Amino acid sequence: MIRCVRIWTAQDGNSLFEEGTIDLPKGERGDILGDKIVSSSISFRETRSGGTFAPHDAPTRQFVITLSGTLEFKTAKNETFIIRPGDILLAEDTTGTGHSWRLVDDQSWRRAYVILAPNVAASFRKTDH
Repeated sequence: MIRCVRIWTAQDGNSLFEEGTIDLPKGERGDILGDKIVSSSISFRETRSGGTFAPHDAPTRQFVITLSGTLEFKTAKNETFIIRPGDILLAEDTTGTGHSWRLVDDQSWRRAYVILAPNVAASFRKTDH
């Protein structure tokens, strides 16, 4: 399964997050496949090790796919989660108090931003604990 953390804005304006996966309901040739998700663009970015970013909202609803680097994300309520290479962040907290992040290993954070088309389902499946 592909790990995904969804972050969104609650009614009180604070960012919340939940752990889950990208839903992969199909299969062919020994692979499991997800449904196609309509997106409008993809871009790439790299931040050197030691990087941080002050509290901010996501600029738009997007997947952030981490290729390298390990990060700690933090909400305004000081709740934290870790993103590692291969993880996907589903950023939906486009308003409110937002989130911050900091690199916690000695690697650069290389990532891809996939901007989701309006109103498209993101194939996120919450993990039951």
